[in-house]
Amino acid sequence: MASVVNIFSGEASRYLAEKIAVSYGKKLGNVRVSHFSDGEFQPSFEETVRGNELFIIQSTFPPADNLFELLLMIDAAKRASAKSIAAVIPYYGFARQDRKDKPRVSIGAKLVANLLTAAGVDRIITMDLHSDQIQGFFDLPVDHMYASSIIIPYLKRLNLPNLTMASPDTGGTKRAAAYAKFLNSDLVICFKQRAKANVVESMTVIGDVKGKDIVLVDDIIDTAGTITKAATMMIEQGANSVRCACTHPILSGKAYENLENSPLCEVIVTDTIPLKNSLDKITVLSTADLFADVIGRVHNYESISAHFEFSTLL
Repeated sequence: MASVVNIFSGEASRYLAEKIAVSYGKKLGNVRVSHFSDGEFQPSFEETVRGNELFIIQSTFPPADNLFELLLMIDAAKRASAKSIAAVIPYYGFARQDRKDKPRVSIGAKLVANLLTAAGVDRIITMDLHSDQIQGFFDLPVDHMYASSIIIPYLKRLNLPNLTMASPDTGGTKRAAAYAKFLNSDLVICFKQRAKANVVESMTVIGDVKGKDIVLVDDIIDTAGTITKAATMMIEQGANSVRCACTHPILSGKAYENLENSPLCEVIVTDTIPLKNSLDKITVLSTADLFADVIGRVHNYESISAHFEFSTLL
């Protein structure tokens, strides 16, 4: 007898989980979160999950309550005798802390992996980790999806005459090069030096941008300082237009103000993180169908390798 699939959501990602459930053809499960006056909270499943396959959807962007709610839900599911528990984490928070880049700091991404494992999760489904090696922090299956399978078809539909892909820093060169190769476009790279976290001291561009329609690609936009500085520099050097595409729109601090006042004509993002404000130049592409399809493939023991080949999704 095949096991039953249940799809549940934490409070922070309910907006996305509802779309995933609709795409999958399943009603979103009933979860109640009780809040105490001191800020403590307790999630509970309001329906039986015994012997079922659970997919719990929750991005772990700040505050840390979002991560802790996911941990509590995993623990509750384990204690309720769920057959298996998959954490669907569209945005894996603390991923920028993936190494010791200076003495006496934590490796937050590894700590989060340990916490999820200790809570009792059996599988992780996520999208565009800040670094691919975070998959190795887990001793359990990690299905790492790529937003490129959603963003590339959109870029192709734009039919930009002089499309050139760009990376806002050297760390994103591999990602931008993959886009450029698939779209058969040129590639330029920005070289930046930081004064401190979230503050860019200087930036130069490597490559010719004159007369080109530039698309900057990155995994996250936080304060939008780097991306807007890169866009301004490219326009000053003769670029015809500049867009940016990112998976996770963190958009903290003065990000919305920076984007609004920048020469970027379009900001392409996905819905892994909810937008705090609206902005006319922001285009949101949904990841719901992709995650719903992966949930179905995991449940039916089917291959998900198709999602790692752009050509199969166009």
